[in-house]
Amino acid sequence: MSLIENIIRPEVRALAAYHVPDASGFVKLDAMENPYTLPESLRAELAQRLGDVAMNRYPVPSYAALKEKICRKLGVPAGFDVILGNGSDELISIMSVACAKPGAKVVAPTPGFVMYAMSARFAGMEFVGVPLKPDFSLDKPAMLAAIAQHKPAVTYLAYPNNPTGNLFNADDMVEIIRAVGDSGIVVVDEAYQPFAQASFMPRLPEFDNLVVMRTVSKLGLAGIRLGYMSAARDLLTEFDKVRPPYNVNVLSQTAAEFVLDHVDVLDAQAAALCDERTRLSAELTALPGLEIFPSAANFLLIRIKTQKIHADNVFSALLDRKVLIKNVGKMHPLLENCLRVTVSTPEENQLFLDALKASLA
Repeated sequence: MSLIENIIRPEVRALAAYHVPDASGFVKLDAMENPYTLPESLRAELAQRLGDVAMNRYPVPSYAALKEKICRKLGVPAGFDVILGNGSDELISIMSVACAKPGAKVVAPTPGFVMYAMSARFAGMEFVGVPLKPDFSLDKPAMLAAIAQHKPAVTYLAYPNNPTGNLFNADDMVEIIRAVGDSGIVVVDEAYQPFAQASFMPRLPEFDNLVVMRTVSKLGLAGIRLGYMSAARDLLTEFDKVRPPYNVNVLSQTAAEFVLDHVDVLDAQAAALCDERTRLSAELTALPGLEIFPSAANFLLIRIKTQKIHADNVFSALLDRKVLIKNVGKMHPLLENCLRVTVSTPEENQLFLDALKASLA
């Protein structure tokens, strides 16, 4: 056996690394980023704050000031705290490691965020995917059957879901949370909440097994890599034992604290993107041979319906025109011939529309 075979777990060897394509020189519409920057006056003030940061010192590991501001500004219920992560990816990893008892399983609808399955396998847990219905709604009977059979330690429900963009039925989600009960946690992933205006965060006091997870990435701070999650105090205490010390750096901490004092700017940007989502969806719907799915996120899922051209060809043609979107057709059978595009500025959305029309011609 080779060195790699001797030391690397087979389930890790079987995985492919998470791929991030080089977007240099492209209109970048593949990663659901907010295209807007802060106003110039705020950027100058933030630069001053960052210049005053003591980068020779470790962060204060409690992050008390930032956590208090998140709770106060972002709707965390009174009496609930948060744990911070280097993006929501780290929070998913923290929960996976904390819950990875021998034989533990993770359940999530598919297609969904790929890191649910990858993080489970990294932690040595089995991942059980439950396919959505063809309209991308939850298959509640199948979810309840999987929960009864597998007794998952962790169940993920993205609200709204990536890459489909839709909000699952809230009553179905409550039924799933109750069905899991004391045998596991249910993580409601609200990465796209700024564009959905729907949340389970206010319902945390109702369910001891509920975790609500968010990120500030889609809100306009993808570069600082900051996620947060809230849950009952006993759960957070256990998860915090797994969290690496100093996992949020001082520059990210300072930037987040500053921007949260100006969250109205980010809210206005999110509202503008929601308006653009409506306009872009209408423009795409008017094009022949496309199916546009309803979205509560800052992206749209498009299915190529014409027999003349495949989504792979459209994706390649867009690349030739320096427009980068996401080809999701191979992620899951339900996504066959599908592309996902980030909603951006009016100018970038028009560049995408023009390139798409040329690619479909």
